[in-house]
Amino acid sequence: MADAATDDRQEKFSGTKEVSESHRFDEKKLEAYLAERIDGFQTPMDVRQFKGGQSNPTYKLITPNRNYVLRRKPPGKLLPSAHAVDREYRIIAALHPTGFPVAKPYLLCEDESIIGTMFYVMDCVEGRIYWGPMLPDQTPKQRGQIYDAMNETFARLHNIDWEKLGLQDYGKPGNYVGRQVSRWTKQYKASETEHIPEMEKLIEWLPAHLPSDARDSIVHGDYRLDNMILHPTEPKVIAVLDWELCTIGDPMADFTYHLMQWQMPGGVSSGGSLLDADFKALGIPDKDTYTAMYCKRTHRDSTPNMDYYAAYNFFRLAGILQGIVGRVRDGTANSAHAAQNASGVRPLAERAWEYAKRAGAPG
Repeated sequence: MADAATDDRQEKFSGTKEVSESHRFDEKKLEAYLAERIDGFQTPMDVRQFKGGQSNPTYKLITPNRNYVLRRKPPGKLLPSAHAVDREYRIIAALHPTGFPVAKPYLLCEDESIIGTMFYVMDCVEGRIYWGPMLPDQTPKQRGQIYDAMNETFARLHNIDWEKLGLQDYGKPGNYVGRQVSRWTKQYKASETEHIPEMEKLIEWLPAHLPSDARDSIVHGDYRLDNMILHPTEPKVIAVLDWELCTIGDPMADFTYHLMQWQMPGGVSSGGSLLDADFKALGIPDKDTYTAMYCKRTHRDSTPNMDYYAAYNFFRLAGILQGIVGRVRDGTANSAHAAQNASGVRPLAERAWEYAKRAGAPG
């Protein structure tokens, strides 16, 4: 049941590699810095770079008694507001004491003289990461349990009282989608490498037809199967990763972005798609069933504006990929595979415009 693209991603992105030339730093300087600041930190330290991820370079720090993870801003020219590892650290530090599954945070270093950019260090959580949605090594029952755990964890995040965690200044409540459309329009324009008519139409139509935000919550911004670590043997989420896009905003925008896994044309997504999946045979809930599970857990009666949200999310993903294309152009992209994203921007924009027309945009 595994497809070649998923197998390829599992191989490409799993595990670690030697630190790439452009992301090296003075390891001894870092080792001395951490030994002074982390209780129980033992030397010597060995550094490896994780293969996965395209935004913030991520490293495994191997020491005699435990392993750590370091995430840093990439070196070089960066887009405004991107690669906010300080925001990642803050949300992890706020969530960890609540018992929500995130890695234990140790420290944030804003002193760029240590490794060249801002970074933070957290615990290295050992478990399973799946880079495709089909879970080929699992039984139908196990797949259903994993998707249920993913759904429950996401609903739990959206149900957290963020004000009690002192996150009042972490984002601006209200008009989340409007601010996101503006943000990704600016980043798309800053990274633009070709003219795409559908993107221009979306840039005009989306902000003129914003849904009203019924409520605010912590939004992850990129919640998907390959951004979480599962327990080594149990269907349980033990760490949610990659909080770079997290803020306070509209949970339905966050949830419908997650639903793109069920809507993505297979040829567009290198990560695999559930669009034409045999859900009964796989044991994976279909989109409507999965949505109903989420609604029950978040005490929501309905899911209005689904076509608008789909248009917005495909537009947003096109903007994110175009940002990666721009970083390839500028020489700051982290992943050797980032250039492949260029071919995905136009089909995502076209898909977004199809949903916009369903939501009432002129044909």
